[in-house]
Amino acid sequence: MNERTDYIPAALAADVLSDLPADDADACEALTIPVELGGLRLDQALARLFPQHSRSRLQGWLKAGWIRVDGASPDARRKVCGGECVEIDAPPPPELAAELPEDLPLAVVCEDEDLLVIDKPVGLVVHPGSGNWSGTLLNALLFRNPGLAGVPRAGIVHRLDKDTSGLMVVAKTLAAQTELVRQLQARTVGRHYRALVQGELSAGGTVDAPIGRHPTQRTRMAVVGGGRPALTHYRVIERFPRATLVECRLETGRTHQIRVHMAHIGHPLVGDPLYGARRCGDVRLDGFPRQALHAFRLGLVHPRSGEAMRWEVPMAADFAALLDELRGGPR
Repeated sequence: MNERTDYIPAALAADVLSDLPADDADACEALTIPVELGGLRLDQALARLFPQHSRSRLQGWLKAGWIRVDGASPDARRKVCGGECVEIDAPPPPELAAELPEDLPLAVVCEDEDLLVIDKPVGLVVHPGSGNWSGTLLNALLFRNPGLAGVPRAGIVHRLDKDTSGLMVVAKTLAAQTELVRQLQARTVGRHYRALVQGELSAGGTVDAPIGRHPTQRTRMAVVGGGRPALTHYRVIERFPRATLVECRLETGRTHQIRVHMAHIGHPLVGDPLYGARRCGDVRLDGFPRQALHAFRLGLVHPRSGEAMRWEVPMAADFAALLDELRGGPR
């Protein structure tokens, strides 16, 4: 077994590795097709021979040439006679990397025996998932502190979207994680963001609107009647001809909450590919490549000492550069 799987929690390892060859993740499996399977299509015969692999995975391996029958790469639809030698020499599935440590840079703002506070960069995915099984914050945390393999989700208690920058706190112990989750549920964690929204806002306000999965577009969230309660406070920081810089404070932490709420009131975030499709008419705003959202302040009560703590970080470089351009006047 690849030695890096020592970092994988036992329950997860049992689940992920169940879809790999029994002896080694990189092993080559070889079997002879029994004569009683003669007459079946090859993919059907393979599904019976290798029940530890899904049929869709076997079909994918056939197309990729990772399955050989009598030394050749066959068509999945060919029928077998029985007696053919089948060899599978495929790479391990990408899910195996979901909780492996990776040496990725982290901008650490504060660290002690209970907490790790980081300034997450743009482009870093927090949790592994479809299309992002590696290169995530979770992978980086497991490399920095292998002991986090014993804490659910490697100590992650809240998240930022891939293209949102700024402050996140990670619990380094189960006790710290339990306490931070309690604070989040009690809405006592202070999470403040700077967002550049389309259009000119005259004043601040509060959006109190439930958020749930979009009824027809499953990759989007939306304000829906049966959604979970969501509350966002916002105030105006600076105005520009076609945009407004606002500070948002969250009382709840729903998926895409600020993005959905600001779009809901007619002021989607500049650069938001999901909720802000309409153009502003300013090349600087229309060309910004991600949602203009930055978590600049985080406040909480330390889970061990009970001390009130607060951190702030500067705007991400690309966001700060955009604001500097806008302050230079219309374009």
